[in-house]
Amino acid sequence: MTSLAERWLEAAYSGDRWLMALRPLEVLYRGVMRRRTQAYVDGRRAVWRAPVPVVVVGNITLGGTGKSPLVAWLARHLGEAGWTPGILSRGYGGRSERYPLYLEADTPVTESGDEPRMLADQTGCPVVVDPDRPRGGRRLLEAGCDILISDDGLQHLALGRDLEIVVVDGHRGLGNGHCLPAGPLREPVERLDTVDAVMINGRLCRDIPACGHAMRLTPVAWRSLGDGRQRALSPLPFDGPVHALAGIGRPARFFETLRELGVEFEAHAFDDHHHFTAADLTFDDDRPVVMTAKDAVKCRDLTGTAWSLDVEAAPEPAFVDWLDARLAML
Repeated sequence: MTSLAERWLEAAYSGDRWLMALRPLEVLYRGVMRRRTQAYVDGRRAVWRAPVPVVVVGNITLGGTGKSPLVAWLARHLGEAGWTPGILSRGYGGRSERYPLYLEADTPVTESGDEPRMLADQTGCPVVVDPDRPRGGRRLLEAGCDILISDDGLQHLALGRDLEIVVVDGHRGLGNGHCLPAGPLREPVERLDTVDAVMINGRLCRDIPACGHAMRLTPVAWRSLGDGRQRALSPLPFDGPVHALAGIGRPARFFETLRELGVEFEAHAFDDHHHFTAADLTFDDDRPVVMTAKDAVKCRDLTGTAWSLDVEAAPEPAFVDWLDARLAML
């Protein structure tokens, strides 16, 4: 069953005409966002400036864009360059009784949220979850980090930043170009003119009014939920058709990747940040189950027989050169 939110999002990206009725509410939304932004600009709301560089990776649209794999790549790249990066997240889908929440190896995903847990596992970097990003940033400084990466932090203006990187899904682009609730934009299109870099994830199928760098998501290995070990992409470590689960911003991207890998599957799409239960992974046959890495962190205690697909971001060389030059200036 497709949820109401998914149907609305599909309409926003495909430009369904019935959304025109919501444009008066879009005007109200844009006015609220404009006043909120101005409050930070003129000092009526406080902005915390960290004593170390802050890189924000975010998006201006709802739905998945491939942002988290870029955050993981950035953390690894910074580490290889001699930095000690820390990742700061809001922790959507999780809830803790204490903040800031510094992720340990045994921190439950129900507290941290799926993306922070995945990023901590993939990068080995310090990860802190906190709705109050300045407070979370101070916790990362205590952990010895000398550069902060704010995941999905573009609209969290209380945290000062040195670089802003926006990720756009090349397939869906900016949808109908309208802000909520008449379209998928969190901020007006003009916001792209103020950021430092725009990353286009995948082949560009829609017009985007900004000069962007190309990136792609590359599958690298299968991972067993049972023992956590990686297996090569080919030959496939499982036999026959599979059940494919995806609870991400755009499940179709995962299914497209499976087709490219030659996997026969029955698709099961869920809402982003879906809280999986054992029933979600139980079927009336003995077919294997495969899922995204983001979903796997929530399902490891539910099954030991499923597989997840590890993917990595691969930015174009021109972006890497630009980034290294900017970091040297910082």
